[in-house]
Amino acid sequence: MHILILGGTTEARALAGLLHGDTGVRVTSSLAGRVASPRLPAGEVRIGGFGGVDGLVAWVREHGVDAVIDATHPFAERISFNAARAAASAHVPLLALRRPGWVPVAGDDWHSAASLEEAAGALDGLGDRVFLTTGRMGLAAFADRPEWFLVRSVDAPDAPMPARTETLLDRGPFTLDGERELLARHRIDVLVTKDSGGAATAPKLTAAREAGIPVVVVRRPPVPEGVPVAATPEEAAAWVLRR
Repeated sequence: MHILILGGTTEARALAGLLHGDTGVRVTSSLAGRVASPRLPAGEVRIGGFGGVDGLVAWVREHGVDAVIDATHPFAERISFNAARAAASAHVPLLALRRPGWVPVAGDDWHSAASLEEAAGALDGLGDRVFLTTGRMGLAAFADRPEWFLVRSVDAPDAPMPARTETLLDRGPFTLDGERELLARHRIDVLVTKDSGGAATAPKLTAAREAGIPVVVVRRPPVPEGVPVAATPEEAAAWVLRR
């Protein structure tokens, strides 16, 4: 059985590790190539795009893929919808592996946004020093904002970006003590994040709650209609092994 994992996430690497040791399963993980030095999973790895839906269909057929697992970032909307269309065209089953989203608790001051553009607009009156943790792409949505921004990303962000920006290149997981210190050192008074879910980057939410800092949370896009969802790598591995 040949499984194609559309990866790049912690969950994708964990799933590849779970399946790689099974002698009846061949695992190929596909990484988009947007991170300069990605953490490579177990098994076979390919890096780069497929060239849209038709390219993915052709690759699946040429390499005898029996099932596809979309374990991309919860905000990788384009590849998720391309995967759904390609799996339907190639007549192979598709599963989405999605870590659960974050849920506010008592003491949180969250402001929901449907997009980065809406998140930028939500900053009015919330603060003057913004900790922006939405990744290196999409900063154009904040380019005209007057606030000072601390932008944290794995690789250097793309222009355009806010005029008053300091860049912090770092990769999670992050600790609560580290996030507390960062917020205090940079005098952050508002946090902007995507609802990526998971534990690796969640400490910033706790640190913001403790400091009484408002958080603008960009809601994640939905999984394509009709695609089953697994919440953990273990659930996804069980789905594969039942086939």
